[in-house]
Amino acid sequence: MVRRHEPVVGAWFRTSDGASFEVVASDPDDATVEIQYSDGAIEELDMETWLELDLESGAPLNDVLDSLDVDDDEGGMNGNPLDRLDLDR
Repeated sequence: MVRRHEPVVGAWFRTSDGASFEVVASDPDDATVEIQYSDGAIEELDMETWLELDLESGAPLNDVLDSLDVDDDEGGMNGNPLDRLDLDR
């Protein structure tokens, strides 16, 4: 049985074959959903294809954040990006 989920931006899902992805855009006018897999690949799906997917709600994998290649000593995901601005120009 296929579970139907709304394509909410920011929501994470897992396919029946174990692939994890995040919804990064949804356009109801064009009836498309853009997803980004945990390996960084991006795919655009039409709404018909989205509705046929057998999905489970999921959470981002720990290694997804690691794949972003952000060093903690550079502020990383937890730092304030405004701290890196050069305001003396």
